[in-house]
Amino acid sequence: MVLDELSLAGKVALVTGGGSGIGGGITRGLAEAGADIACVYCRHAPTEMEEYVRSLGRDFLPIQGDVSRMEVLPAVMDQVLAHFGRLDILVNNSGICPRASALEYTEEMWDQIIQLNQKAVFFLSQLAAKQFLKQGGGGRIINLASMMSYLGGFNTTAYTASKHAVMGLTRVLASEWGGYGITVNALAPGWIKTNLSAPLVADPDRYNSVKARIPQGDWGTPDVFKGVSVLLASEAGRYINGVTIPVDGGYLTK
Repeated sequence: MVLDELSLAGKVALVTGGGSGIGGGITRGLAEAGADIACVYCRHAPTEMEEYVRSLGRDFLPIQGDVSRMEVLPAVMDQVLAHFGRLDILVNNSGICPRASALEYTEEMWDQIIQLNQKAVFFLSQLAAKQFLKQGGGGRIINLASMMSYLGGFNTTAYTASKHAVMGLTRVLASEWGGYGITVNALAPGWIKTNLSAPLVADPDRYNSVKARIPQGDWGTPDVFKGVSVLLASEAGRYINGVTIPVDGGYLTK
């Protein structure tokens, strides 16, 4: 039955930046479907998320670490395996988007964005895939792409480059690892109400100009990622591989 195939009971999910925002919506969805959660955070402990996940009867492991630092990635994986003994789902959610004109972009800005949004995504995925192979039975990887995987954007040179790369990585890893039962897909968020977007939401002109381009009539919230994340992480989504799914209320249609 399809509802049984959507269950994540007995599964372990690692979500980078899963304590709030879009990552928080994904974490809630996976936990509500039955998964235990390992949540990587950099600065603020995900206390509220831990309380919510545990209230569902699921286990929750907070891991502090900056996943843009390469030495942190194997340490994160070691902590997940020491606590849970396995990994079934990886969500590469962490990312940054400093803004500047292409004429004013610095090498430091470029390197910081590419390091976290692109390089770390690949190497954490590689660690996860190796663990999936050790366990047998395949696994699920969900990357966070962006509308800027499809568009050019403005004042987002390195971010746009990194998110185009995420779409490409998603495709090549799906191609290479699909035969092992590992699916690799991506989500491309549209305009979502989060703490990071709060200044834009608070600006009536900016908020309404964006809203007017969204066929569904308003900005989204992090919870709109729950269902699609569960689908891609579950047995129900086993034959979806290598795609980037916009979650944007139809914004890209205009």
